[in-house]
Amino acid sequence: MTTATIPAAPATTAHTAAPAFTADPTVHRVLTGDRPTGPLHLGHYFGTLQNRVRLQRQGVEMFVVIADYQVITDRDSADRLAEHTENLVLDYLAAGLDPDRATIFTHSAVPALNQLLLPFLSLVSVSELSRNPTVKDEIAHSGQAAVNGLMFTYPVHQAADILFCKANLVPVGQDQLPHLEVARTVARRFNERYPHADGSAVFPRPEALLSDAPLLLGTDGGKMSKSRGNAVSLGATEDETARLIRGAKTDTDRRIGYDPVNRPEVASLVLLAALCQDRTPEEIAAELGDGGSAVLKRTVTESVNEFLRPMRDRRAELATDRGYLRQVLRDGAERANAVADATLAEVRAVMGSI
Repeated sequence: MTTATIPAAPATTAHTAAPAFTADPTVHRVLTGDRPTGPLHLGHYFGTLQNRVRLQRQGVEMFVVIADYQVITDRDSADRLAEHTENLVLDYLAAGLDPDRATIFTHSAVPALNQLLLPFLSLVSVSELSRNPTVKDEIAHSGQAAVNGLMFTYPVHQAADILFCKANLVPVGQDQLPHLEVARTVARRFNERYPHADGSAVFPRPEALLSDAPLLLGTDGGKMSKSRGNAVSLGATEDETARLIRGAKTDTDRRIGYDPVNRPEVASLVLLAALCQDRTPEEIAAELGDGGSAVLKRTVTESVNEFLRPMRDRRAELATDRGYLRQVLRDGAERANAVADATLAEVRAVMGSI
């Protein structure tokens, strides 16, 4: 498997746009993933899944981690973990990820990956972790009276996720850049402290592939979330989809327009219909005219159901064979373990711990 050599980068995180790497996609290795806390929804599809499938088709090597250990960063227990994990695999495959080309695995199935956390923690100070803005935000929204150690250190755990396979490209949103900067810092400091005998680096410094995915709001006008019941899941029935969209928040203006600043809820619904129809939101808004929210919601419902129908059919077919889903995870774990074991052996060698 091929990885690119990342040149020395400035202190701030490097950003890569899609056109910059498609000329030779095979030199890139991507690490991406999700926590198994519930079903994936339309926000996930248009925000990440669609792009993962596109990258895979372009020939980019992809590792997809189902971050089961990270479920307990902000909750007391990992409820229905096996079920949620298998359902994530269902969503991945139904969306178009090919398990023969993408390595799909769980945290807990790759011990060597998690062993990297220990030397990596020695490279990051407590004050650096406490200043991480994403960690501070997660802590503020966790609802927990006390913060556990995993919550505090999980940016370093994510660095292990990225670096175990020597990923050099990580799709992230703007709010996740601080986490990627931790991975880049860990890679730089490890390379400086423990270079190969010839002076070469062990780890690449991963770059951010910033998403240009559109922002879709939940049906309540807030952030679309698995836990808030405000999102259409990829596995929802057509009737469930209609019910959720029928209850979506809009406004009293009958004229349908696309104005994300002043009419965010209406604009989000217009955008969703546009994404499903592969058209511009302006075209959808102009077509709906003075139809009001009822016509808008009917159009969105029909668009979503039509768009998701092939994916849902594929998902229903795959769901009849749970053994196959577990085999996908076993195969992915076997490949991920081979990579992680080699990386850990290399780390031990340069640290002189063999």
